[in-house]
Amino acid sequence: MPFRALNNVQMDILKEISNIGMSHAATALSRMIGHPVQLRVPHITVTEISQVPDYLGGAEKMTVGITLQILGDARGNIMLLFPQESAHRLLCELLGSQSKALIMNEETISTLKEVGNILASAYLSALGNMLHKTLRPSVPLLAYDMARAVVDYVLIDLCKSSDLAMLVETDFTGESASKLAIKGHFFLLPDPSTLEIFSMRPEDNHD
Repeated sequence: MPFRALNNVQMDILKEISNIGMSHAATALSRMIGHPVQLRVPHITVTEISQVPDYLGGAEKMTVGITLQILGDARGNIMLLFPQESAHRLLCELLGSQSKALIMNEETISTLKEVGNILASAYLSALGNMLHKTLRPSVPLLAYDMARAVVDYVLIDLCKSSDLAMLVETDFTGESASKLAIKGHFFLLPDPSTLEIFSMRPEDNHD
């Protein structure tokens, strides 16, 4: 099922399911950080793969990207992206660091990967339960580079089967200015061959 074949109803279903999945992921992240974080899905976009960096603020914007493959009954990728300043604030909160700049070392890389693993696991577990499918994440990979370089190695596999990507954009926000201010995006990139699994109503998605 190609991305172009999705109709408005299927896109709305996917957004609804993603919002529920994100509520589970937000709970997991809030527990890790120690105070509430809200996650919402403002829109789902089907776009040219070459234009994906534009959603991140431009191809040259320094970005931390955590990527995981979707394994099980459906295939695809999850890509969690933070601008460098948000990644820095997140690490300061989690590690108690007072550094004035983002420093990538073994500890900070491990921490960011764990954030990605917790969020992806919570999200896929919620989706899998609703859709009656087994969905699990792979081991996370991390890249810290300009947005174009970060997304290119994730999307290169999609380019083999399609020139389009479906982005389930998710905003991460703290509860107030005095709390953690995270700005990032969570992208669900289903493989076109199993896209239909994600776009069916849960009650219709039984084996």
